[in-house]
Amino acid sequence: MVETHKVESINELNKKLPELEHRNFRDDDFWKSIPAWSQVTREEFGDHLWQQKNSIRKIDQVKKVLGDLATPELMADMEDGQRKTPMNIRITPYIFSLIDWKNAWDDPLRKQFLPLGSQFLPEHPQHMSDSLSEDEDSPVSMLTHRYPDKVLFLPTTLCPVYCSYCTRSRIIGGSTESVDKSSYGANQKKWDEVFDYLRKSPLVEDVVISGGDSFMLTAAQLKYIGESLLKIPHIRRIRYATKGIAIFPMKITSDNAWFEALKDVHKYGLSLGKQVVVHTHFSCPKEITHWSQLAMEKLFRAGIIVRNQAVLQHGVNNDVSDMVLLTRQVGYLNIQPYYVYMHDMVPGCEHFRTTLREGIELEKAVRGTTAGFHTPTFVCDLPGGGGKRHVASYEYYDEENGISVWKAPYVKPGEVFTYVDPIHRLSPEAQKRWQDPETAKKMIADAIAKAKD
Repeated sequence: MVETHKVESINELNKKLPELEHRNFRDDDFWKSIPAWSQVTREEFGDHLWQQKNSIRKIDQVKKVLGDLATPELMADMEDGQRKTPMNIRITPYIFSLIDWKNAWDDPLRKQFLPLGSQFLPEHPQHMSDSLSEDEDSPVSMLTHRYPDKVLFLPTTLCPVYCSYCTRSRIIGGSTESVDKSSYGANQKKWDEVFDYLRKSPLVEDVVISGGDSFMLTAAQLKYIGESLLKIPHIRRIRYATKGIAIFPMKITSDNAWFEALKDVHKYGLSLGKQVVVHTHFSCPKEITHWSQLAMEKLFRAGIIVRNQAVLQHGVNNDVSDMVLLTRQVGYLNIQPYYVYMHDMVPGCEHFRTTLREGIELEKAVRGTTAGFHTPTFVCDLPGGGGKRHVASYEYYDEENGISVWKAPYVKPGEVFTYVDPIHRLSPEAQKRWQDPETAKKMIADAIAKAKD
């Protein structure tokens, strides 16, 4: 009785003090506000199979599920968005029902997963489908090897949700009206070719298993990949990358076979003195509920370390209070805030991008609000394959024209890289200069020259 009373007192205190907002997690039957799911029980909603079966994949499903909440104006805008976006729709009921459908235009979750035609902006002249040059740095299929001791392994291009801001929209999310893609699923023969390459690459110690999303691997596939990598003597660390904890926590709480496979790989890694961790992707506080807490409690009890990587997005998480709250929330859930990325210069995402200055100022604001090891590092993953650099480590920044120049002396010595701010955030005079290709070319050349000086 005493322990129960203590817990209740702590919970009541958390609700009363605004500075403890990060300890409060939504736990109501929020999905029942969606007409089609008004009778769905908590047990049904918490079943990973129900979540998968009822995921939204088409615009007409949105109308069917929302009923009168889907206004003609919203549906027309959403249909226009599907004609412009490089990503198809796939969204779990969990996230879909957390959207404020009375103000869908401004909702941060709707922005991330259900694009509207009215939100798109013209592409920046410097945009690239593979802005990070992952394909260029790929020695074998499904693998990017850029850093000497680390590789990126992409065993599948499937995800439980498709994010509108995806850096790999060139291969993920299936073909759309605007983009033809060569997506792929599980292929053990291709995986074995990756493992063979890694056996012959003794410098590699760290493998990120991404895609796509690790949540879309079966239990057997998850275990096969993990154990195959751990058996390579020089591999010391593997990371399963998944947005799943943020958008599909029921996979952790109810798919016991999958979770046991993850635990088995983790346990096998421990027996070899090697690390097996999970990297996830919470973008904004609205994604975090009691379901997130349940999933993380299960992972924490299993001894599995989880880190968070977010992408800085205008209208989603570029507000200081939201970023501070997100950082504190994930820290409270025993998730280590790791990175916040400047948005990559990929197609269909100009409306999401912020200026580099904004990223720098946001990190200044967040740093000091919590412990240093629970403060994310804000980074720019350099276009052209220069790798991740701290947002303030540029060589030169022409803020008037939105051009930053960078070096990556160990990753690609002797090369320079440029990242550009979104044009619509610049002055009218600067916007006009970008409209002339020759002037734009000269501006970039001048910035590079000043960086070298």
